[in-house]
Amino acid sequence: MPNAVMLDAESLGSDIDLSVIRDAVGHLDVYQQSSAEQANERLAEADIAIVNKVVLNADTLAALPKLKLICVLATGLNNIDLHTAKAQNIVVKNVTAYGTASVAQHTLMLMLALANRLPRYQADIAQGEWQRSDFFCLQDHPTLQLSGKHLVMVGQGELGTEVARLAEAFGMNVTFAARPGNEADDKRPSLDELLPTADMISLHCPLNETTQHLINRTRLANAKPSLLLVNCARGGIIDEDAALEALREGSLGGLAVDVLPTEPPKEGHSLLTALAEGEALNLIVTPHNAWITPEARQNIVALTAANIKQWQEEN
Repeated sequence: MPNAVMLDAESLGSDIDLSVIRDAVGHLDVYQQSSAEQANERLAEADIAIVNKVVLNADTLAALPKLKLICVLATGLNNIDLHTAKAQNIVVKNVTAYGTASVAQHTLMLMLALANRLPRYQADIAQGEWQRSDFFCLQDHPTLQLSGKHLVMVGQGELGTEVARLAEAFGMNVTFAARPGNEADDKRPSLDELLPTADMISLHCPLNETTQHLINRTRLANAKPSLLLVNCARGGIIDEDAALEALREGSLGGLAVDVLPTEPPKEGHSLLTALAEGEALNLIVTPHNAWITPEARQNIVALTAANIKQWQEEN
């Protein structure tokens, strides 16, 4: 049975049961966090590396001749030098679709909060506006009834499809945009064609050269000023500075993001500054936690164990 080392178990949370992975290997060493430098020492005798965000670059992999399998506790593989892994015959496996229900739920939460101007009304209450009102309710920020509104989805994978299903339950009219960069060969309408009629856009596409700043100043200028924009995909798909400028000018109705280009944002970010300074905006930022329900995190463990068992069967 192979020896396995988990380098950053803390990313899964302390409430997750790892027994299904322990049962799939001969021995499992678990470290809560590891630096790239520590990875060399900790993986020296390992057949299997189990990692979420720790970088395993070319130099690290070259120093690990015994390593045979890397199991990534996520979908993205950008922290693994795949070229070096292939050259050293190291198999790399990831997990997909582990948090569809969790992320879809979070996406709908952001949609509903923007539509009902929750950030604005919460700020008003905190500032005593309701308490001082002569009327029984506040109506300063007109809300949006989702039923009958046009939702444009960018990304029609498992997650996008589930978000669309939930949105349709609210009575929204959902249209999927063509894949960015492949519009000529895609029967679906392009994002640019859909923009003028979109009441809400939800992003569920990968970040690549065709989706970097997909939502930019030009496209925001071609959209309704009431547009609500939600990003639970990757930071950088939206030009956040352009979106913030549009929010401030009243040419964007609302913005909610669960992701930023650099995470954690140790150097800060313009959206975080706007929130910290209490700007009166229909703006929500959540800390990349759409995926963190216990069910989703436990599913990552189960899928990783299945990856290990499949690899053993194939070898």
